[in-house]
Amino acid sequence: WWMTSAAVCPWIAQWSLFVYAPVAHWVWDASGWLFNLGALDFAGGTVVHINAGVSALVAAKVLGPRLQTTKNGAIPHNIPFVILGAGLLWFGWFGFNAGSALSADGNAGLAMLTTQVATAVALMTWIFWEKATGHAMSAVGAATGAVVGLVAITPAAGIVSPAYAMVIGVLGATHSLWAVPSKRFFKVDDVLDVFACH
Repeated sequence: WWMTSAAVCPWIAQWSLFVYAPVAHWVWDASGWLFNLGALDFAGGTVVHINAGVSALVAAKVLGPRLQTTKNGAIPHNIPFVILGAGLLWFGWFGFNAGSALSADGNAGLAMLTTQVATAVALMTWIFWEKATGHAMSAVGAATGAVVGLVAITPAAGIVSPAYAMVIGVLGATHSLWAVPSKRFFKVDDVLDVFACH
């Protein structure tokens, strides 16, 4: 484990300093250029999720594709754990989004409500599109749709109404589902579709 730590810790420090911190400054600091353009980012959608998606695309490009033997073994083999993981993320996200209100007030309550609504609608939209495009509706697809809904509502969780949260859920799931094939365009092996989902 210490060899892994020796490689990962410096990388995390550099990524935090040179990738995350500048974007956080752009969005959350009064002198940041995106802040001055009027960008609103309630809980870190730009700072966290755009950074994560682009970083995943770059990392997948730099690392290159998996070995064919690894690709063959990459079929989800424990779907209950996928559902459990998505459920834990969904539950934890309430603290993430509502906690960004920095107080237990109506704004935090709105963030919790919009998080629930957008995530549920994104899940339903994802499985709708699976069915509409002739694929079987799947539990893994539903879990992916839920995660996409969580990501999509994060920047607006404490700002928009539940009705707009529904729109965000539909648009987020639709765009992400149709973005999944983009990994072929970029010629990257993005195993978990992190770029498309973020």
